[in-house]
Amino acid sequence: MNSTETKGLTGLSEKIFLDRYAWKNADTSAAKVGDVVLVLTKDDPKFPAKDVGEVVKREGNNVTVKLRNGDLVESTVEKLTLTIEKTPEQMWDRLAGAMASVETSPEKQKEWADKFRWLLDDWKLVPGGRIAAGAGASDELTLFNCYVIPSPHDSRGGIMETLSEMTEIMSRGGGVGINLSSLRPRRSVVKGVNGSSSGAVSWGGLFSYTTGLIEQGGSRRGALMLMINDWHPDLLDFITVKQTMGQVTNANLSVCVSNAFMKAVKEDLDWDLVFPDKNDPEYNELWDGDLDKWKKHGKAVEHYRTVRARDVWHTIIESAWKSAEPGVVFMEYYNQMSNSWYFNPIICTNPCGEQGLPAWGVCNLSAINLSKFYDAENHDVAWDELSKVVRYSTRFLDNVIDKTPYHFPENERNQKNERRVGLGTMGLAELMIRLEIRYGSVESLDFLDKLYGFMAREAYLASTEIAAEKGSFPAFEADLFLQSGFMKNMVEVYPEVGDAVRNRGMRNVTVITQAPTGSTGTMVGTSTGIEPYFAFEYFRQSRLGFDKQYVPIAQEWKDAHPGEELPEWFATAMDLKAMDHIRVQGAIQRWVDSSISKTANAPHDFTVEETKELYEKAFELGCKGVTIYRDGSRDVQVLSTSKDEKKEEAAAPAAPAASDDKAVSELDATLNAGVTPAQAQSFGKQYKSRPKVLRGATYKYNTPFGMAYITVNDIDGTPGEIFLNVGKAGSDVFAMAEALGRVCSLFLRYGDHGDKVQLLVKHLKGIGGSGAVGFGPNRVESIADAVAKALETHAGFIDVEHAAALEASSSVSAAIPAGHNHKPYQSKDLCPSCGSASLLNVEGCKTCANCGYSKCS
Repeated sequence: MNSTETKGLTGLSEKIFLDRYAWKNADTSAAKVGDVVLVLTKDDPKFPAKDVGEVVKREGNNVTVKLRNGDLVESTVEKLTLTIEKTPEQMWDRLAGAMASVETSPEKQKEWADKFRWLLDDWKLVPGGRIAAGAGASDELTLFNCYVIPSPHDSRGGIMETLSEMTEIMSRGGGVGINLSSLRPRRSVVKGVNGSSSGAVSWGGLFSYTTGLIEQGGSRRGALMLMINDWHPDLLDFITVKQTMGQVTNANLSVCVSNAFMKAVKEDLDWDLVFPDKNDPEYNELWDGDLDKWKKHGKAVEHYRTVRARDVWHTIIESAWKSAEPGVVFMEYYNQMSNSWYFNPIICTNPCGEQGLPAWGVCNLSAINLSKFYDAENHDVAWDELSKVVRYSTRFLDNVIDKTPYHFPENERNQKNERRVGLGTMGLAELMIRLEIRYGSVESLDFLDKLYGFMAREAYLASTEIAAEKGSFPAFEADLFLQSGFMKNMVEVYPEVGDAVRNRGMRNVTVITQAPTGSTGTMVGTSTGIEPYFAFEYFRQSRLGFDKQYVPIAQEWKDAHPGEELPEWFATAMDLKAMDHIRVQGAIQRWVDSSISKTANAPHDFTVEETKELYEKAFELGCKGVTIYRDGSRDVQVLSTSKDEKKEEAAAPAAPAASDDKAVSELDATLNAGVTPAQAQSFGKQYKSRPKVLRGATYKYNTPFGMAYITVNDIDGTPGEIFLNVGKAGSDVFAMAEALGRVCSLFLRYGDHGDKVQLLVKHLKGIGGSGAVGFGPNRVESIADAVAKALETHAGFIDVEHAAALEASSSVSAAIPAGHNHKPYQSKDLCPSCGSASLLNVEGCKTCANCGYSKCS
């Protein structure tokens, strides 16, 4: 292999391919001069970094690698990733052969190897990450992305068994969904130990903590979804758990909502929180978390308390508004629509929410790259070729079921009984731009109904054809299957599908899903999942400077129309109204028999009431779930935020000394803890205790991590306390910002010499990380640098009017030409893969805009 980029891939795309999906050579000692490798350039246990390069020299175990940018790196063979596959073509050959190998005759194997190879060529179908990495490369690697395991048995042994199953799945690269509703409520009596239960939410914290250990210890990050049903007595604790730092930090949360609950919300009715009678002699044998099944056995339930449904709903909405969680899954409606309603109820979703699954269900995913199906000659979709790709893709995924290894016999029994597959899409936004259709417009809703209805029809007809050849899934019963809510809609629009199901059977219980495709979409170079582009222009800092770059399709248009602005059909996620996102989701959901991973992006000044309207609109439109991300979502317990104001300026946090006595007393207690007079004297001056009331000011700075609100309060006329509010509760950024504020406050309270603030500014100013925001005097290198600037302004080291001018001229507006509405800098968290402040909430999943890392893929 020569020094040119991997064929068909450059830059980040090449790195993702070699790191995640190319077949690896575990024997790195075989590396030789001329090999293209990934070399570890930052050997950090939490934030390692790799780059692509060519081995240009080797002496023993020492190697010199020439990176793509021309830099030379000295390393050892142990720090290399050596791949057997160097090009996508080699991977496509492997995948086509692996998926065709399960066909019943050599002739069929040859036929489908050729067809699958055509399907994969040029990224028409982009296999799910586990399929791409494992098929044909290992008999040990699962080809399924994620799993739902049964709700834990309500005992210590049952909880430990669930923990063991979760750990085993995550260690093999799978994400896990768990419904906690089977676990008894907090303070319930536990007779065996003569004590009381810590509750379902507490055990959820155990699962979350273990996921964090797996994330830190393995190359494949753990991903966890925790859910609870709307009747559970611990419901309110679950909804608000992430507002308390440290309890549940490594899991996505969603509430399973019933139709009856939504009716109670609409009609302002009371709502009972209940749990099965634990004294029932058959409790341990029968109780599995399914309350309806428990009642059908004639079993009693215990009433814990009655609440107002609208109060619970408001708590869900307000929590989602504050910190993007919990999401909501309309679980009763989901089961009404589900094709497996009559034999296998959906109990939970996978971590990103696109697959509602039964106990022991799995995600079997791949995505059609819609950007490849633009017919330029007719300015239309290439419908015939798309039909062929959909049909071949359905068989490709069905073959995965027979090719993958199974590490739990329960998974194999369940999957082979229902043969669930999830064919999705990527590149939708790029296709719509080429068709000059604005995402979220009325025209787009009609187009999406046509496009996704067409693909659903083709996929279902393909599944019936495979059933005629190989047999239906074992649990198939035509009359019951056709009674699902999804099939009623399908047959109403496409009666030929109903006829085919009755005459030929059905190979797969479900066929369609819409998953996030963060890593694979970034590798291929198109828009991910069904989302719009997050931004068309962004800023890249490198050794060559700080340069504006464009998404390829935007750059293509700019090159063809120099000096002109992008037309209105170039819409980004933040250009759209939140309701536009939900309308698009509803239009596509009609033709998705599973579910959709999608985030409704909202501006920072989006109100709680608007969030409520959005969630209720999602239910009205037939969405199976909904997740919102409000730009700059942040914790509001430490710094209070006015819920009545809609504007960002009005919602900026007030000085906490005057607005939140609880937060102040907690911080004051922390800072005073263990400080003796002798210790204070050792600092040279008396330690300053905090008065009950302090006055100060709050400064707003845009940082590489999102908007920071920095409150500086005075003690005896000089800065003595700093509060930082950056990011959302539970994020690494939020935790580190809080720690920085506490340490700065501790420093400022010791002594009263005049140079203390200047000394702090000196040590904080100019500290830089992986990126910066703005230019010249507007440039902010990091959160620490923003604190230094706030202290300078507050203490009068720089002219206050000049500081106000700097704040008015934000780094974003300085960097983007007038007339642009794009927002390239959004609130971010640290990426666990590359360490940069680039982790965004996209498609219901944390995705890195810098390296392509995705929590879910």
